[in-house]
Amino acid sequence: MSFRVSGNIHWVGKQDWELREFHGSEYSTHRGSSYNSYLIREEKNVLIDTVWAPYAQEYVDNLAKEIDLDKIDYIVANHGEIDHTGALPTLMARIPDAPIYCTANAVKSLKGHYHQDWNFQVVKTGDTLDIGNGKQLVFVEAPMLHWPDSMMTYLTGDAVLFSNDAFGQHYASELMYNDLVDQNELAEECLKYYANILTPFSHLVTAKIQQFLSLELPLNMIATSHGIIWRDDPAQIVRHYLNWANNYQEDQITLVYDTMWHGTRQMAEAITRGIRAISPATKVKLYNLATSDKNDVLTEIFKSKAVLIGSPTVNNSMLPHIAALLEEMKGLRFKNKKAAAFGSYGWSGEAVDRITERLKDSGFETFEGIRAEWKPTDDAITECIEYGKTFTHWLNESNGDNHHE
Repeated sequence: MSFRVSGNIHWVGKQDWELREFHGSEYSTHRGSSYNSYLIREEKNVLIDTVWAPYAQEYVDNLAKEIDLDKIDYIVANHGEIDHTGALPTLMARIPDAPIYCTANAVKSLKGHYHQDWNFQVVKTGDTLDIGNGKQLVFVEAPMLHWPDSMMTYLTGDAVLFSNDAFGQHYASELMYNDLVDQNELAEECLKYYANILTPFSHLVTAKIQQFLSLELPLNMIATSHGIIWRDDPAQIVRHYLNWANNYQEDQITLVYDTMWHGTRQMAEAITRGIRAISPATKVKLYNLATSDKNDVLTEIFKSKAVLIGSPTVNNSMLPHIAALLEEMKGLRFKNKKAAAFGSYGWSGEAVDRITERLKDSGFETFEGIRAEWKPTDDAITECIEYGKTFTHWLNESNGDNHHE
């Protein structure tokens, strides 16, 4: 499938309906994804990005039906990661001298992945490339959004921003435009994408958006590398990014736990009763991490003003699912969030202290945790309810009851 995006821009990418895991198994893609590649046909023909390596031959064969490959004047590689450039070796075998415009870091990335010394043309922010008919490509470096080699490319005249990974989603759709797809699905996938991929770089997101806005360029469309294209009020996703990058939180508390014989689960449910008794309007969500998708859980943590992490004590520590989640939470560098630990135990009970220390190391402001011995008794359940109340009072006092959505 190819289609006209705007003016002389055509989408020539690949819809991956079957994709369920991305970045190895790091990121879940319940709704598939797309690898968006664009062909601009002005006086000069420009190809922006390619597709993931498993679809390389299919992509090049289909591209050859769109245009004589020898007539591709320029290739733009906004990002060196293989889901963007995986078809380059197959394509460059056909047109080995075609110049590839990219950042200096992208040259390192592309040479590292493919061990080829292609005709690289290094660009930096503000550099332009004349493609005829009065139009230019304007390059804007975007390091750490989300790799050091990333950049965006802006097409004058059509006022289209080829935004690379920014503003995208892992979301396969034959509709391909933001005004046509299911709005709830789109909102879910945009927030999940930001929470799991871009959160650590929020301060850079804000700076880069402000830099782009300072250029005062008109914006008719944002053509992403994954998912749908923003054509109806494309600035709406920019506004969302500015909001999400600003220490985002909703009036939500999320409890995440793993459990062996259901004692820690019972504690979670009792703590929830205490939270709701004090703050009935607050959204409270519980996740057994052993049976929940970790990326969906991390998205809920991103939305939350506070999180409680629970595990029984096993081998003087926490269960592995919880340990792995805490490692990811540290890497994502969540801001402006409170936390506490809870868990049942039989002999020693170290898990709560270890979770608390990991939460502190990850930048969370922590509240003293709670333990219950063996299977929680009725008295222990009552203590957990009271703990939920006390935690909520502490949270409300420290937050001043302020939140934004």
